[in-house]
Amino acid sequence: MRILFAGGGTAGHINPALAIADYIKERHPDAEISYIGTANKLEARLVPQKGYDFYTIDVAGFSRSLSPSGIIKNISAVKKAAVATNKCKALINKIKPDIVIGTGGYVSGPVVKQAQKMGIKTAIHEQNAYPGVTTKMLAKNADVVMLAMPEAAPLLKLNKPHEVTGNPIRSELLRITREEARQKLGLDDKPLILSFGGSLGAMRVNEAVTELIKWHNGSDKFNHIHATGKSGNEDMMNALKDIKLSERIDIREYINDMDVCMAAADLVICRAGAITLSELSACGKAAILIPSPYVAENHQFHNAMSLKKKGAAEIIEEADLSGESLIKTVESLMKDKETLKKMSDAANEASISDANERIYKILMKLYKKA
Repeated sequence: MRILFAGGGTAGHINPALAIADYIKERHPDAEISYIGTANKLEARLVPQKGYDFYTIDVAGFSRSLSPSGIIKNISAVKKAAVATNKCKALINKIKPDIVIGTGGYVSGPVVKQAQKMGIKTAIHEQNAYPGVTTKMLAKNADVVMLAMPEAAPLLKLNKPHEVTGNPIRSELLRITREEARQKLGLDDKPLILSFGGSLGAMRVNEAVTELIKWHNGSDKFNHIHATGKSGNEDMMNALKDIKLSERIDIREYINDMDVCMAAADLVICRAGAITLSELSACGKAAILIPSPYVAENHQFHNAMSLKKKGAAEIIEEADLSGESLIKTVESLMKDKETLKKMSDAANEASISDANERIYKILMKLYKKA
């Protein structure tokens, strides 16, 4: 069995591909798994770490701006696309995959499109409630279209059946109970707030959380773990340098034990990336979501709305985000245990905890047709 993945640019496109690849490899140790990405993005580090064969093509996204710089960028992108098409054909002929799977990001476009032209079975997986440009481009000719959220289906205008699979998530998130996690972290029975803005950090999130920490520091109301991200650690620590922080407050650059921290949390404050929301749902966590306005087609807002409509989350848009608005929302939720419980239950109900198995079964059916 030879399977080729294509996707990249962000962890939201790469991690689902790796989760699917790992799940297949566990069940078929002799499966040959390859990956095509770009040399200068995150996949160039993450995929080789997993031990999968990694190949690169040079592609670039298109600018929507009609400014001179936008036009120049698009001319360059067209030239790169032409070269990438030929390289994709050569790589596919070399790898000889039975199935090609695209998980999003502009790098997956030429790979999956070339596989479709060559008559190879293709599948795509869309992680977001609002499908990306690449998914829209590839969905028409894909043999299988898998969606994490049903809200994406009408926007694709598909003339074929689709499969709602959910997003594949790390299995370790489901292996630890709240009680076990709190014991590992050395926490007492006070509620735990978990907050983070991503691996690089999010300045506006860090600024608002700084005010939140100042508000509850020393009150013994909550335990609080916050990840500043790489770019925000120094600024946040400087903002808090004149304050004696309670032992209940744990500020880190990065959370390496997210499975433990997520399991222990009573309320999570974070961005609204698709995989993060799937993990929140799988763990049954009430959340305050702050969608990033800097992503394509504002897809994080659509992701967040899918959980809010189910009663599992509150949303604070970045334009409305301040220390005051965050404190007000946290205070309202944390003093109302019944509402928190309802949000947690709603998150659980929204979860598709067997996403990995659903995706695996669909791909194995496709493999038998290859």
